[in-house]
Amino acid sequence: MAEDTRIIRVIYSFFLGVLLAIFVGVGVNTFYPGPTAPEYPSESISYTAKEPTAEQIAAEKQYNEQWEQHQKDMQPYNRNVSIITLVAAVTLLAISLVYERRIKFIADGVMLGGLFTLLYSLGRSFASDDSKYIFTVVSVALIVVLFLGYHRFVRPFAGAQVSAELKPQKQKSSKK
Repeated sequence: MAEDTRIIRVIYSFFLGVLLAIFVGVGVNTFYPGPTAPEYPSESISYTAKEPTAEQIAAEKQYNEQWEQHQKDMQPYNRNVSIITLVAAVTLLAISLVYERRIKFIADGVMLGGLFTLLYSLGRSFASDDSKYIFTVVSVALIVVLFLGYHRFVRPFAGAQVSAELKPQKQKSSKK
């Protein structure tokens, strides 16, 4: 029975992490929508004619110009979304550290949600097409993940080792 509970907790933690990352992504999209993409002029394109008309060529050219402008507009938007989701990821990871000793399987789920959100932030930073910004986000992600890994996986063992070393040891009495 205990093994079943353990498996359910792992599944729950993973599912919670995925839901938190989706929640952050949908929340950002809801309250900070991106630039609207231009619509392709499909009504002016005839698939029966062998050569496009001058009107079709002009519509295609206008669409391409609008698409290029949309791509330019998306770069700062992706950078801003990356910043928002990076802050959300760090917040989720901090919350997971606060609650790691109280409700471990929920803290694990929140930690996974923070890591998945951090991955989402990294992806959006790559879409910003700004190498200095990308480097900054990757650096922050690396520092956060190293800190989290140390705090969650190394520090508990180091603390146990230090406390074992600090315990007074029984002195051997020597009789002559």
